[in-house]
Amino acid sequence: MCGIVGVVGNKNATDILMQGLEKLEYRGYDSAGIYVTEGVNQGRLIKSVGRIADLRAKIGIDMAGYTGIGHTRWATHGQPTELNAHPHTSETGRFVLVHNGVIENYLQIKETYLSNHHLKGETDTEIAVHLVGEFVEQGLSVIEAFKKALNIIEGSYAFALVDAEDPDTIYVAKNKSPLLIGLGDGYNMVCSDAMAMIRETSEFMEIHDKELVVLTKDSVSVMDYEGNSVERDSYTAELDLSDIGKGTYPYYMLKEIDEQPTVMRKLITAYTDDNNQVTVDSEIIKAVQEADRIYILAAGTSYHAGFASKSFLEKLTDTPVELGIASEWGYNMPLLSKKPLFVMISQSGETADSRQVLVKANQMGIPSLTITNVPGSTLSREATYTMLLHAGPEIAV
Repeated sequence: MCGIVGVVGNKNATDILMQGLEKLEYRGYDSAGIYVTEGVNQGRLIKSVGRIADLRAKIGIDMAGYTGIGHTRWATHGQPTELNAHPHTSETGRFVLVHNGVIENYLQIKETYLSNHHLKGETDTEIAVHLVGEFVEQGLSVIEAFKKALNIIEGSYAFALVDAEDPDTIYVAKNKSPLLIGLGDGYNMVCSDAMAMIRETSEFMEIHDKELVVLTKDSVSVMDYEGNSVERDSYTAELDLSDIGKGTYPYYMLKEIDEQPTVMRKLITAYTDDNNQVTVDSEIIKAVQEADRIYILAAGTSYHAGFASKSFLEKLTDTPVELGIASEWGYNMPLLSKKPLFVMISQSGETADSRQVLVKANQMGIPSLTITNVPGSTLSREATYTMLLHAGPEIAV
């Protein structure tokens, strides 16, 4: 999964972006880039194929600024090249944008609105930033151009947009892809995972699907696509910076293997009392008892963990358990039993494919249980119930 970071109003923007991207390396990626500006039309854009270290090697000590956006890309449209790496720029170069997700109607947008534009790469993302630029050229304000583009774009996305002529603002929007606002002291941030900005802040604000955020160093304005203002409180992320460091270990893998006995003790403490009686939320137990089938939805290693638990769950609950690959179920929900219970497994709680399934489950009124390492994560907030793994962030995926 791609990663997004952004900051507005901090003179150490380059360092914040690079540190944030490094914290997102666990997601897997093939290229990376950042855009940093220190004034009107004074931005610099650096991109690189390969590791974050390759990008860092291209960034000089003079690349400074107080506003910027960064991205790690996993190729979906086009090869992993510098031209296809994010951030992308509009036709005139005025707008710079990063994007997670997939724009499903990008070819139609290109044919309908951008037939006279010169695209540098092969990505769906470049279509989006050109579309915003086109609407501004037609006379719309930046915010109105962004809203118009968002109402045209179909698919999953998390966007962070910077206007070179207004470096004091970052425009943010999301649909089906994770994105958070990080609240700093005299500056603000945007990230696709709280882990990316936990060094800077523990205070975050969630963004709901089809919401637009105008971010400055000292303000956060949330609205829907019609421009109606939305009020929302922040929350404190329960992450410890020490949890995402290697400590004295040379590799995260070794650290996490050695942590397993400690995690097991934490789980026993969390879910049993002094008399070894189970202390799981009674509502969760009731939901399991009332279900006629349990569906475990996950991706990758989480899917394998679910598969390993299938026989144990069936014996413990006397209820059939079915496994589903989240990326498939998100597009094609199979015929379900009469009283299903969905169990979402995601170490980060931000897995986009799993969230797509959870959104559908909520719309259908299906009870859900998220099993995750991260309290306050998207899957945790949006599921009916949550059980924490107490393993801390998993870096060595």
